[in-house]
Amino acid sequence: MGPFVQYATEKPADTIELRIYQGANGQFTIYEDENDNYNYEKGVYATINLSWNDQTKTLTIQKRKGSFPGMLKKRTFNVVLVKENHGIGVGLADSIDKTIVYDGTMKQTKF
Repeated sequence: MGPFVQYATEKPADTIELRIYQGANGQFTIYEDENDNYNYEKGVYATINLSWNDQTKTLTIQKRKGSFPGMLKKRTFNVVLVKENHGIGVGLADSIDKTIVYDGTMKQTKF
């Protein structure tokens, strides 16, 4: 989850709330581009692969692939392990379980 915005370039998503629903392994890819042109058709975009290993309770954020002008070089992931009355609804969580500062390199965190 990112900031509530009216349009894609209103403000950068430099802080993302990442909600993990435990009980199974999971994967997700964050895709980003310049938002206002067709340069993505020429490969001008970035992706970040994330995976959750439920058995070891480990979150892996892979090394960023790709780049584009104006891309955030650093961002914060506020990780929330969803459970009853924690990390529910459409608003940001009142409390987070862990904060990960991501700089484009692989990060692995156990919970």
